[in-house]
Amino acid sequence: MKVTKKFLFLIFILVLVSDPFVSYASSEVGHIDHSDPIAPVMLGLIIILLAAKIGGELFEKMNQPAVLGELVFGIIIGNIALLSGGVFLSTPLVEAETIDIMARLGVMILLFQVGLESNIKEMMKVGISSFIVAIIGVVVPMILGYFVASWIIPEAGFNTHLFIGATLTATSVGITARVLKDLNKLATAEAKIILGAAVIDDVLGLIILSIVSGIVISGTVSTTSIATISFTSIAFLFGSILIGLKAAPLIGKQVSKMKVEGMKIVSAFLFLFTMAYMADIMGLATIVGAFAAGLVLDDVSFVNKKEHHIEVLVKPLYCIFVPIFFVLMGIQVKLDVFLDPKIIIIALGITAVSIIGKQACGLGVRCANASKLVVGIGMISRGEVGLIFAGVGRELGVIDDSLFGAIVIMVILTTLVTPPLLKWSLLRKDKMTESI
Repeated sequence: MKVTKKFLFLIFILVLVSDPFVSYASSEVGHIDHSDPIAPVMLGLIIILLAAKIGGELFEKMNQPAVLGELVFGIIIGNIALLSGGVFLSTPLVEAETIDIMARLGVMILLFQVGLESNIKEMMKVGISSFIVAIIGVVVPMILGYFVASWIIPEAGFNTHLFIGATLTATSVGITARVLKDLNKLATAEAKIILGAAVIDDVLGLIILSIVSGIVISGTVSTTSIATISFTSIAFLFGSILIGLKAAPLIGKQVSKMKVEGMKIVSAFLFLFTMAYMADIMGLATIVGAFAAGLVLDDVSFVNKKEHHIEVLVKPLYCIFVPIFFVLMGIQVKLDVFLDPKIIIIALGITAVSIIGKQACGLGVRCANASKLVVGIGMISRGEVGLIFAGVGRELGVIDDSLFGAIVIMVILTTLVTPPLLKWSLLRKDKMTESI
């Protein structure tokens, strides 16, 4: 009862902070008229960070991961007009381009921090498991998604069925990585397998997206383009890590000689941004470069011990920017798509196979001390990656607005169920280990 009252009280405070100023501005002049253009951005950040901390605190008190609270409170902000019956207006400032950039920076920092807390040698020990898990996690959901789509909406056609299957292949590492970090489980075998598989998933997803898009556009696909994408993606992953392992100690040595304040954290972020930018040039997601940068810098030894370890220095930025990403993900969820019964049927069908398909990933685990259930659950979340796939399909004309809405629902459900299920499976494994 106390939790319920606190929940309602905190939502009321959040609405008071976010709505009166923003709704007036959006309804009267379209924006808040300040002489300083950063003022509306600051208001958006007040809303988002307040929501993140209130939501995180509340859900931690309910023994749930803080990230789930950030997602839920983001959904509340993004749908405040619908949930209040029109009493309060929406808050467009929190969806401004500047804040979107901050959110993208946040997920890069998240993967960078995860890389810092991981060990490349330990991840290589589970490399075979990660590769098999990634292959299964791409192939099985795509096949299941194709057949379910062709069964529920046979009139949509081959290209649409194929693209729906393709949207189910992706894995959003952001949600899983955040839960594993919150629970201090990044050092477990399951975490290493999941993170490694998620990186491989990104490469495979890029190749599949290229193949499916080629089929839709021309009816055929270029073998040359597939080979080029595959080669550049793999070359970047292995090349950047190998070069980084050689360059990182040299960077650490040179930085240790410099007396200027803050050089250690600045050099770390220069390395992060360089790797992320290189990944983008090669056609990969920037978060892959960010994760690779963290992996490489993990073993860097700085002679100068006056400053804290890089992980400690990054922590304050992590606490500010990472919640922005997850709240903004929640804001982008539009609950009105749940009002169409047909969309609900399609959404539930593809959600079911998206979850079942990723559970098959557990069959690829080859480590005796790793839980197949934990790995399968850790691969469920689709997050923003699934939305990117669906967006491409809509641009090509094979995914209409109703199907896009169904895919959004699938993304919502897989994103929301992953944190509590992952926590439950990890605690279950701990209890089973203790009882042995």
